[in-house]
Amino acid sequence: MSQSFRTILLFGFVAVLIIGTGILQGPNLALVILNMGLVSAIMALGVNLQWGIAGLFNVGIMGFVALGGLAVVLTSMPPVPEAWAAGGVRAWFSVLLAACTVAGSALMFKRTRKGWLVGLMLLVGFVCYRWVRDPAVSAIEAVDPAATGYLGGLGLPVILAWPVGGLLAAGAAWVIGKTALGLRSDYLAIATLGISEIVIAIIKNEDWLSRGVKNVNGLPRPVPNEIDLQNDPGFVESAAGYGLDPTIASTLYVKIGYSLLFTVVLVILLVLAQFALNSPWGRMMRAIRDNEVSARAMGKDVTFRHLQVFILGSAICGIAGAMMTTLDGLFAPTAYQPLRYTFLIWVMVIVGGSGNNLGAVLGGFLIWFLWVQVETLGPGIMTFLTSGLAEGSEFKAHLMSSVAHMRLLTMGVILLLVLRFSPRGLLPEK
Repeated sequence: MSQSFRTILLFGFVAVLIIGTGILQGPNLALVILNMGLVSAIMALGVNLQWGIAGLFNVGIMGFVALGGLAVVLTSMPPVPEAWAAGGVRAWFSVLLAACTVAGSALMFKRTRKGWLVGLMLLVGFVCYRWVRDPAVSAIEAVDPAATGYLGGLGLPVILAWPVGGLLAAGAAWVIGKTALGLRSDYLAIATLGISEIVIAIIKNEDWLSRGVKNVNGLPRPVPNEIDLQNDPGFVESAAGYGLDPTIASTLYVKIGYSLLFTVVLVILLVLAQFALNSPWGRMMRAIRDNEVSARAMGKDVTFRHLQVFILGSAICGIAGAMMTTLDGLFAPTAYQPLRYTFLIWVMVIVGGSGNNLGAVLGGFLIWFLWVQVETLGPGIMTFLTSGLAEGSEFKAHLMSSVAHMRLLTMGVILLLVLRFSPRGLLPEK
C-alpha cells in the first residue's frame, strides 16, 4: 500500500468516526470532538517539529500551552483602571527590574567570572525587586478581589491573542533553551518538565497578573454568543426554516464557527511545516537528529539549530493553548495537568508517526476521539462486560468503580499495539 493511499484511507477513517458520532450521538458531541481534535492536532504538530524532526525530547508542553492561555487574558480582557491606578505601573516595573537583574548578573559573570560579585548583585536586585513589587501587588489584588483583583488585559480582539500566545511561548522557549538545551535525552526531558511546572506555579500564584486559582471567566469570543443569536429574530427565522430549535441551532452555529477558524489555522501551520520539512533546513535538521557528531564535523551550528526548532515548536504549542482557552471561554491554571498536555500529546505523535507532519495531525484527531469516546461509552461497555457477574459481588463493584480509569488503559493498549505492529506510527516518516 502506497504512503499516499494509506494517508487518504486513515484520514477518511477518522472522518467516518466523527461523522458517525454526529449521526449516532448527536452533532454537538461530534463538533466538540472536531474542535478539540483540531487544537490537539496543532499541539502534536509543534511536538513533532521538536521530536520527530530534531530529536528534542521536550515534556514541558504544559507550560507553553498555559502561556498561550495566559496570552488570551493579557490580550483580550478589558483593563481594570482601578487596579492600574493602584499599582499597575509599579508591578510591571518590578518585572522589568527582575529581568534586568538576571541579565546583568549573567553578563557580569561572563566578563568577571567572580561568583561572589554575581551573588551580591542578585541579592541587591532581589531586595529591590521585592521592595518595588510587594506594595504594588497587594494594592492590585485588593481591588474588588471577588470580581477582578488583577490588572486585566489590553481589550484587543481575541484572535490577536493566538499569535501573541505563540510569541509568549517562543520567548519562554528562548530562555529555557538557552538554559537547558545543553542537556540531552532524559536529562532534557526532566529539565523541561521541571521548568514547565515552575511556569504553572507562577501563573497560579501571581494573582495580579492572571487571578491565579480564582480563574478568569467570560473571555471574549471570536464568534457570536448563543444568547445573542437566540434573541436575533432573523436567526430564529432561519433556524425554523431548517426545522431546528433556536437553542440547538445557535449551539451548532457557534461550534461550526470555531471549527472553521481552527481549520484555517491548522491548514496554515501544516502547510508551513511541510515546506519546512521538505526544505534544505528540514533536511539539515534531520541530519543533525540522525548523526549530531557528523553534522558538527560538517560545520553546522547544532546548538543554534536546536534552539531554533525548540522555539518554533513551542510557539506552535502556545498558539494551540491560546485557541483552546478561547474555545473554553475560561482560563483556569489548575486545569493544566501533565496527563492531558504532555502524555496525551506524546501519544498522539507516537501513534500518528513521529517525523511525519500528517501523521502528527492524524494522531491528534484519532487519540482525542478515543479519549472522549472512552469516557462516553466506558460505563455502558463495562456494564455489558460485567452483566454475567452476580449482582452485589465485590469483583463487579470493583470493575464498575474502575470505569474512570478506562481512558488510561485504552491509551496504554493503543500505544502498545502501535509500537508492536507499526513501531514508526500509522503514517511513518518518509
